[in-house]
Amino acid sequence: MIDLRSDTVTRPTPAMREAMHTAELGDDVYGEDPTVNALEEYAAQLTGKEAAVFAPSGTQTNLIALLSHCQRGHEYIVGFTAHTYQYEGGGAAVLGGIQPCPIPFNERGELPLDAVEAAIKPDDSHFAITRLLCLENTTGGKVLSLDYMAAASELARRHGLGRHLDGARVCNAAVALGCSLKQIAQHFDTVSMCLSKGLAAPAGSVLVGDAETIARARRWRKMVGGGMRQAGVIAAAGLYALENNIGRMAEDHARARRVAEALADLDWWQLDHEPQTNMLFLDSSTNVAPLIEHLARYEVKVNGHRWVFHQDVPDSGVDTLIEGCRSYQA
Repeated sequence: MIDLRSDTVTRPTPAMREAMHTAELGDDVYGEDPTVNALEEYAAQLTGKEAAVFAPSGTQTNLIALLSHCQRGHEYIVGFTAHTYQYEGGGAAVLGGIQPCPIPFNERGELPLDAVEAAIKPDDSHFAITRLLCLENTTGGKVLSLDYMAAASELARRHGLGRHLDGARVCNAAVALGCSLKQIAQHFDTVSMCLSKGLAAPAGSVLVGDAETIARARRWRKMVGGGMRQAGVIAAAGLYALENNIGRMAEDHARARRVAEALADLDWWQLDHEPQTNMLFLDSSTNVAPLIEHLARYEVKVNGHRWVFHQDVPDSGVDTLIEGCRSYQA
């Protein structure tokens, strides 16, 4: 089965399983798990930050970041379809009393800076206090440029706002931009980096930032139930992923582009935008229900307009997908 529903469906390779099997373990809540400590140190080093904290999921690293930046009655500016606003259960509002201020993304996946500036509230008791700018890279498979991130960062600094990046797929962004993670992370106070998507670990996410903010985030992690004990058994997979799987993401990007180019001549094939990373987005007008049923006969699993390539989709799987799409009659 070729599963294109998400890059979260990846399974650990034998080498990753071996790293998990041989991991040194301790009690992470006491700070005594050497593998968790090694993962956090390496993540901080990769991103040029002072510290990092390991958590079970990207939803939790985003949540503890927002809770660490903001207090009750504060507000964060965020994209209208961003994960930290639309897909994480309203955690910041429900658990932190933090108000989101959502604004639309533009066609490049950016928050227009004039709209961001207009959304910042004046010092007036009628309004929530704007405290944080929250960006996402990648968003909808689109990569924020280094120039845009620098400009957004400068705007936030000018207005005294914190800067958080939901970098669930920030490694895909770095590969697409041909830059280091440090070059992206320098524009943010905190970055959430998911280990269980294109990096292909079975679970986990890291939040990186300055030592003081990460200390607050670690306390919040405990409060929201993220304290783990012998967590090195899963941290080992994340450490292996960061050390070995970033570069190979270029293969996923290339396979997405290959499919887009191979099917460009089909009458029914239309993309929302050209692929920049590991995702293809069919145009929203595409009737996907019969296509899903058709591709299932080729043992290709999709669940909508977004198709995601990852380490478990080999070249032979791409061949099968192309064959299935070419035989489809819309």
